[in-house]
Amino acid sequence: MLVAGLLLIGLVADADGLFEAAGQQLARVAGRGGVLFAGAAVLVSAVTATLNLDTSVAFLTPVLVHTARNRNRGEPALLYGCLLLSNAGSLLLPGSNLTNLIVLGHLHLTGGQFAARMWLPWLAAVAATAAVVGWAERRSLRGRPAEPGQRRCPVLGVGLAAVLAATVLVITVRTSALPVFAVGVLAAGTRVARGRARLGEVRAVLGVPVLTGLFGAAVALGALGRAWSGPMVLLSHLSAWPTAGFAALATVAVNNLPAASMLAARTPAHPFALLIGLNVGPNLAVTGSLAWLLWLRAARDTGARPSLRRASQLGLLAVPLAMAVALAALAVTGGG
Repeated sequence: MLVAGLLLIGLVADADGLFEAAGQQLARVAGRGGVLFAGAAVLVSAVTATLNLDTSVAFLTPVLVHTARNRNRGEPALLYGCLLLSNAGSLLLPGSNLTNLIVLGHLHLTGGQFAARMWLPWLAAVAATAAVVGWAERRSLRGRPAEPGQRRCPVLGVGLAAVLAATVLVITVRTSALPVFAVGVLAAGTRVARGRARLGEVRAVLGVPVLTGLFGAAVALGALGRAWSGPMVLLSHLSAWPTAGFAALATVAVNNLPAASMLAARTPAHPFALLIGLNVGPNLAVTGSLAWLLWLRAARDTGARPSLRRASQLGLLAVPLAMAVALAALAVTGGG
């Protein structure tokens, strides 16, 4: 329900031109390729933290591709950066990634309390991932920039109000799924009622069959984890760093949401380290998270040609570094 609500809010915000305006503003102020990439990294991380990683890849991927084309530079860096930074940047708030909510079921923390533990690991993971992608795709950031196209003024209405409401709810309410879902339904319903969106468009954004399939897999593996003590026994013998590594490999094997349901079916010994593996680990392969599929669809819809092999190569470079610095930061905030 939380992901569905955030995707609906993202649909309305995108239709109001909020994401496009942010991308255009970035293109205007970023005279150099490095500045363009750094600004995109900040934008992706902010949207991921407040509106979920799936919202980020679904709506920011086309924005960043068009931004790069308008500036005649940086398309590979921004394209792959959007995916990898969305996964790595989903550590900050409970609503940033469903894995956070699954593990938080044992911790009973508010969004603010969770963020107090995870803000430094989140920042470290984002910075490390951005550094790897920026360095690996540095050639695409060079060249003579083109002048940005005509600026579109965003509509400051329902979309902005819904974004702000969802952010406040995720931070302040312990169980925010239902309120955020209600905000998303209200925002999207208002747009449909005004004739500015079609129900088919709403269904396409939600991707109900995929969400339902992942939900079923998560429930099944969660039940397995409660009935079978194997995962709990294994994790109880691992320290924080091996816990994160094992979780990262589990996401590649069965996807991060089912992996979270199985590994956190009982109270894990190192829940925050587990989340670092569950959130950053999916950057290793396309099987890691739903965000990969949404990113691939959004990129192809813009005419881009994303390479899963290249994305995985970047992930293989970024994940070990991002996890290492995030775990080191976790020790500083006391979450280890």
